[in-house]
Amino acid sequence: MKYFSTRGNSEALNFIDVLTSGTAKDGGLYVPENFPKFSKEEIADFETASYQDLASHLLYPYVEGFLSKDDFEQVVKNAYESFTIPEVVKLVETKNIGYVLELFHGPTGSFKDLALQLLPRLIGAVMKSDQRSLYVVATSGDTGGAVANGFLGVEGVKVVILYPKGKVSEIQEKQLTTLGQNISALEVDGVFDDCQEMVKNAFLDASLSSVQLTSANSINIGRWLPQMFYYFIAYRALKYKNKKLVFSIPSGNFGNICAGIMSQQMGLPINHFVASTNVNDTVPRYLKTANYEPLPTKQTVSN
Repeated sequence: MKYFSTRGNSEALNFIDVLTSGTAKDGGLYVPENFPKFSKEEIADFETASYQDLASHLLYPYVEGFLSKDDFEQVVKNAYESFTIPEVVKLVETKNIGYVLELFHGPTGSFKDLALQLLPRLIGAVMKSDQRSLYVVATSGDTGGAVANGFLGVEGVKVVILYPKGKVSEIQEKQLTTLGQNISALEVDGVFDDCQEMVKNAFLDASLSSVQLTSANSINIGRWLPQMFYYFIAYRALKYKNKKLVFSIPSGNFGNICAGIMSQQMGLPINHFVASTNVNDTVPRYLKTANYEPLPTKQTVSN
C-alpha cells in the first residue's frame, strides 16, 4: 500500500518511509491510498478476538509487504502482551448520557498508551541495524509520558520531548523528565501550540535534512492507526445492531477522531461523530467559515 500527502504535492511513500518520517514535504499529512474493507460477517468474527488478535487483523493490511504476517503478529504480541479486554479498554454505563469508553488504564494513564506501546516496536522491526532516528514530540502532558514510556530503551532511537512550562501536571512532568537513557525533555517558555510549532518547523527546516527526523505526535500515521482498535471494541461490547451508534470524542489535534472515521471507512457501522472541543476552537471555526484563523491558546480544565 502507498501513502499520499493530504495536500497532493508530494511523492507517494511506502509504509516504512512514512513511519520514519514526519509531515510530507508539501506540509501535508500522509494517509493510506485506500481503506481495507471488512464485511459485517468479518466484523462479527472479531467479537471474541483478544486485543492482540484484533490489532493484528485490523492493522496488517496497512503493513503488508514490509513485514510477514507471522513477524507482525509477534510485534503486536510483544506490544500488547499485558493488554486484556476489558481491563485496558473499559465501557462504563452512565445514568444519563449512554456509555463512557475509559482509555486511561494503560501504563501511563493516557489513552495514547494504546498506540504508543505498538509504535516503538514497529519502528524496531522495520529499522535497519545501523539506522538512527530522532523523534521530536510536543506534549500538553499525556502524549509525552506515553511516548517516553513506549520508546524507553529502543535501540537507534533518541526522543526529545517539548512541553510547556507550568502547564503539565507534576506527575506528567516526572514521567517526562526522570527516565533518562534515550529520553530527553525540554521545558518551553510558552504554551503547547508553541511546542507544536517548533516541531512542525523542524520538519520543514532544510538545514536539518541530514537528520532522520520523525515525530510520535498525531502527524505520524503509526500513532493514529492503532487508535482504531478501541472503536471496534466499543462496538462489539455495545452490540448495537439495530441502533445508531454515535461517538463524542474530545478533540485537540483530531487524530483520535480521524482513527474513528477510518474505522468507519473500514466497515464499522458508526452513524455519526461529534468532535468535542473546548474554547480553543480553531478547527470548528475553520470548518464553519473556511477561514483558518488560529488564536492564542487559552488554558482550560481540559488540556
